[in-house]
Amino acid sequence: MVYIWSIGGGKGGSGKSFLTCALGRLLAGAGKKTLLIDLDLGAANLHTLLDVPYPAKSLSDFIRKKFTALEDIVLPTPVPNLFLVSGANDTLDIANLSYEQKTKIMRAIARLDYGCILLDLGAGTSFNTLDFFLISQSGIFIATPEPTSIENVYRLIRAVYFRRIRQYFTVSTFKALEEEAVQFFGNGAYNKPECMMQMVKQMYPEIGIRLDNDFAGYKFKLILNQLHKQDNAALGPQICKLIEKHLGLQIDFAGNIAYDEHVHDSICQRVSFLDRYPYTRTASDLRELSKQIVHSTGEQLMINYS
Repeated sequence: MVYIWSIGGGKGGSGKSFLTCALGRLLAGAGKKTLLIDLDLGAANLHTLLDVPYPAKSLSDFIRKKFTALEDIVLPTPVPNLFLVSGANDTLDIANLSYEQKTKIMRAIARLDYGCILLDLGAGTSFNTLDFFLISQSGIFIATPEPTSIENVYRLIRAVYFRRIRQYFTVSTFKALEEEAVQFFGNGAYNKPECMMQMVKQMYPEIGIRLDNDFAGYKFKLILNQLHKQDNAALGPQICKLIEKHLGLQIDFAGNIAYDEHVHDSICQRVSFLDRYPYTRTASDLRELSKQIVHSTGEQLMINYS
C-alpha cells in the first residue's frame, strides 16, 4: 500500500521543502522506498536541497507528453532508496495548470509504486495547491511561530475544508448554497465553513454525511517549525484547539521543530543537515516526526544515528 503525505504551508519560508527533504532522507534510511514530488509549481527547488544536478527531466515533460508515464521522469538522488520528481525545468506556465493537466498528475501519482510519497506543495491557497493537498487523507501543515505565518496556515486549513465541500457540487449548485447561507446566517456566511456545512446538512443531508465521514477520516497534522527558545512551546496545541473550535476540523499537533542556525549553513553548503548535525535538537525533532509518519502505516521506524 502506498502512503502519500501532502506537505503544505500558508506562507513562503516556513520550511516545507527542508522538511520534505529531511523526512525523505529519514524514511529512505529506514528502508522505505520513498519518492519526493516537487509540486511547488513555478518555484521548485527540492533538487538543490538534495544536491541533485540540474534535472534533465521534469514535471512539464510528463504534462506535455514527452514521457507517457510519471515513473519515466523519476530521478535517483545521492541517498539510497530516495527518489525525486522535479519541477526545476518546468515551463513558465506550470503554475497555471488546467483542470485536465492537474487531474492527469493526480491520477498518475495514485498509480506510483513507492512505500512513501511526500508532496512538497507551494505556499498559499490556489486551487492547484488545495487539490494536491487533498490527494491523500494524510497531510502536514507547517507554520512558523510568527503571527503572519499562523494566520496564513489557518487560512490554508480553512481553504482545504472549503475546497472539499466545494468538490461535491456544481458551480451553480454551490452558488445557490452560498446564497441560502447568507439568507439564513447573514452577510459573510458564505466565507464561514461551519455555516456552509450546516446548510449542506439541511439541504443535502446525504452529502453532509459523506463530508462528515471525509473530515473524520483525515489524519492532518500541524508542525511548528523554527521554534526559538523564547517562543511559546504550547502554541501548536493552542492553534489546533482554535481550528477545532471554529472549523470543526480535527488537526493533531505533531510537534515543534527547533530553530537551528546550522540549517542555513547546510542548505548553502548543499549537505544533509541530518548527516552533519545529527545530535542537535532540530535533528531529534525531525526524527520524532518521521517516526509518527511511519507509525501511521502500522510499522516501526529504526533510525541509525551514526
